[in-house]
Amino acid sequence: MSNTTRECGCKGYRTCLICEEKYGIQKKDISLNPNKSFLYCIHCNKAYQGWDMNDYRKHPDHEGNAFDFPGVFILENFLTVNEEENLIRNIDMVPWDPSQSGRRKQNYGPKCNFKKRKLRPGDFKGFPSFSKFIQDKFKNVPILDDFHTIEQCSLEYDSKTGASIDPHIDDCWVWGERIVTVNLLSDSILTMTVNKKPDRYNLNCVKNYPSVVLTKNGSDSSSYQLKDFKEDIEYTVVRIPMPRRSLLVMFGSARYDWEHQILRDDIVDRRVCLAYREFTPPFLPGGEEYSIGEEILKRAQEFF
Repeated sequence: MSNTTRECGCKGYRTCLICEEKYGIQKKDISLNPNKSFLYCIHCNKAYQGWDMNDYRKHPDHEGNAFDFPGVFILENFLTVNEEENLIRNIDMVPWDPSQSGRRKQNYGPKCNFKKRKLRPGDFKGFPSFSKFIQDKFKNVPILDDFHTIEQCSLEYDSKTGASIDPHIDDCWVWGERIVTVNLLSDSILTMTVNKKPDRYNLNCVKNYPSVVLTKNGSDSSSYQLKDFKEDIEYTVVRIPMPRRSLLVMFGSARYDWEHQILRDDIVDRRVCLAYREFTPPFLPGGEEYSIGEEILKRAQEFF
């Protein structure tokens, strides 16, 4: 069964509690050592030795070694309690589609084939009106200046299904530098590991794009340069807290040099997140692929 699509939505080596029990599949073990991990503090923007999410709340009384971990912006209480309640109520009125590894999803965006690098609008017609206020709130976050949403995806993680997501980097051919997540219903955490697969995820495109964040911070428009991590790297696991109702933006090093994942053990209740994506420069005005991006950008301004 491990090589077939299953009723729960899993396929290949990806599994959830439902198919593991039904078909006797053993989940692939992810070996991470909590004793050699670092926890990102959202207040001082450094990673300190630690594993448990609550350790960042010890700020400023951290213990142990620390290092800078660039490319992360977290805004606590981005949504109010009432905004979260209303948003979840409306999200749950929309049918959920099964996804892999115990997740469910609702996707609003164009059709993408990352391997063949093909993009088309498909049946994308914009975003649900009940979520418009979130994109409006983006306008008050300086790091999201000129962020034009072209994909919005609702993802549900439930402890009852053993939901998780494997280590990955969001595609770099079409999705731009800033990866945005709004976290709902429960605290969660991103587990970051050094990317050792530079030939994947269309990372070869990054050198061709001017860095949006570097430019906005006063640097020239040079592209982000991928790091060449050595074998003697002292830190291989960094944990990034995502408090309930917070906004997370990944960019630069955190976006391109590290894979991120959600561990099953870190989902202790139901969690829903809204993931937002922007275009890379070629699909924006003046880019060589704007003839394709123009229609998608136009549809992305609609709310229904």
